[in-house]
Amino acid sequence: MTSFPMQPIKLLLPDLPLAEDLLPLLRRIDATRWYTNFGPLVKEFEAKLSQQWPIPLALSMGELPALQVVTLNSGTAPLELGIAALGLPQGSNVLLPSFSFPATASALLRNNLKPVFSDVAADSWQLTPSLARATAAQHPLALVMPVATFGCPLDVVAWDKFVEDTGIPVLMDAAAAFGNQAIGRLVHASFSLHATKPFGIGEGGLFVTRDAELSERVRRLSNFGFENELSTLVGTNAKLSEYAAAIALVQWSRWPEMQIRRRAQWAHYHECLAALDEVQCQSGFETSMPPANLIVTLPMAAEVVARALSQSGIETRRWYYPPLHRHPAFERYSGHWGTPATSLAVTEKLAYCALGLPWHHLLSQAAMQQIALALAQALNSAKSR
Repeated sequence: MTSFPMQPIKLLLPDLPLAEDLLPLLRRIDATRWYTNFGPLVKEFEAKLSQQWPIPLALSMGELPALQVVTLNSGTAPLELGIAALGLPQGSNVLLPSFSFPATASALLRNNLKPVFSDVAADSWQLTPSLARATAAQHPLALVMPVATFGCPLDVVAWDKFVEDTGIPVLMDAAAAFGNQAIGRLVHASFSLHATKPFGIGEGGLFVTRDAELSERVRRLSNFGFENELSTLVGTNAKLSEYAAAIALVQWSRWPEMQIRRRAQWAHYHECLAALDEVQCQSGFETSMPPANLIVTLPMAAEVVARALSQSGIETRRWYYPPLHRHPAFERYSGHWGTPATSLAVTEKLAYCALGLPWHHLLSQAAMQQIALALAQALNSAKSR
């Protein structure tokens, strides 16, 4: 058995601008003394995204309303405020995948809505329009919240058709999918700009839609619900600061080069893992940017392989483990209606065998090869027991 030097391989390492790259924008802040409350850097960043969203929609969608981008101070804020802006009746049912991060469900409960946990497709690990249609045909839903799992883009054409056919709004939790997720005609989206995301600024988020009235409500909600100096909505303080916008603008200037590098890294990494027949990667990234997080499914319990990789100095994480319906905060909502759309068999299988591997901008080709070899050895060792 090959032994590895104990040089830890980190699971995640953020890729943020260096201090010297921020200085020109920080001096602009010094000159204006405008630090928050929709300052010039925030407006500049929003305008760039609105005009040059990194994923164009297919031409088959036809002419679209202008894109509306609202910057916020966390990745959770666009979920919570986007839901609030929709003005759904309290206690309404909202369909979401159990295979997701707790913020997806928490945003619903903080808006006094009831999460209904759905299973996901076996290939993309996502709540799909067909799963949502099966539930909506039998039970009332006020909202559907599919998740762009680990940055895998959701099919906005299909989700737009779902909204058109059912009248049920759709808010995509696209936290990790900046650069991958297109914005349709009718669906809305929430993005995270957390430090560990592909487009990270430390903390921040985006609410993105083509509904100008809805975006304006979200913006007002982020500023205490103010309109003409009166609180006309029960809002909060979720505005992006000028300092965060400075980081975002530098990241935007780096974005093309970052994606070129990330594609090259992913090509080599994917080749290393493809040699392991028993290891499967999430599908759905064939024509998009690489995943935000690298998750593989294994032919055995993930915890067994995670322990073996840890002994080789390789950090791992069981992302979305346990599924939401097994978290103490949400388990009271774990009962389902018993329809095919709400069976959680795929989710439970993923909870058993899915494991997150190291994936970040400083991961060398040698480290990728080391991870693949250690993974092969861990699988062989576990099978021989």
